[in-house]
Amino acid sequence: MRIIISFIIIGLFFTSGRTAMAQGSPWSYVELSTEMIEAHAKKQNCDHFINIFKDCKIDQLSAQISTDQLRLAFWINIYNGYILHILRKNPKLYEDRSAFFAAKQINIGGHMFSFADIEHGILRRSQHPLMLGYVKRWFVSDVEKKLRMKKRDYRVHFALNCGAKSCPSVTPYNYIIVGSQLDNSAVQFLKRTTACVGNKCSVTSIFSWFRGDFGGSRKVYKILERYQIIEKSNTRPAISYANYDWTLDLDNFNN
Repeated sequence: MRIIISFIIIGLFFTSGRTAMAQGSPWSYVELSTEMIEAHAKKQNCDHFINIFKDCKIDQLSAQISTDQLRLAFWINIYNGYILHILRKNPKLYEDRSAFFAAKQINIGGHMFSFADIEHGILRRSQHPLMLGYVKRWFVSDVEKKLRMKKRDYRVHFALNCGAKSCPSVTPYNYIIVGSQLDNSAVQFLKRTTACVGNKCSVTSIFSWFRGDFGGSRKVYKILERYQIIEKSNTRPAISYANYDWTLDLDNFNN
């Protein structure tokens, strides 16, 4: 069975490469995004990845990330990879986090994106950043419409690493297995950030900040039950939200 799975993965790898060539690009941008995270984990220089993404063509990129599975792997890797790339070079930028996340400092195909653009615009499908996941932005650029998710997936919140100690760990997401990787990241993150004593549970503040993405605050129980953080019960614990530790941590990788 393992041999069969290996051949399937190898076949998909070469199919992706041929598809990229057919679309006029010598690169598979999704695979490059995974390689960039792997290089970051080894603390290697990633300037060459940054240059390739800067010089890509938006139409070619859009054609390569034609499904949400591909978009998830690519954009999570891009977000996490550029956080590491920029802050390792200049950690003082993190002293003003609001300015840092809003700054247009990520060049993809000649278009400048902020971390907020990628998180709220592309991955959260044009959600207003201050409306808890209940209100979409009215005015959206054509580039964002072309590159954004077709459907929101709350698991991105267990994968995006903004550089803080309380953030989820960084994983090199592979488009072939991104779904199972996101589930694994959810389990690891929720185990680390959930503390239950008696009939009370403290959970990550992310559940509060993006409650609409999770289906409302009442659905937090369902998610904790899904990932076996708490047991299913007729009596559910009282939920509180833990303080977020914004201490800079650029070595938070999944083992």
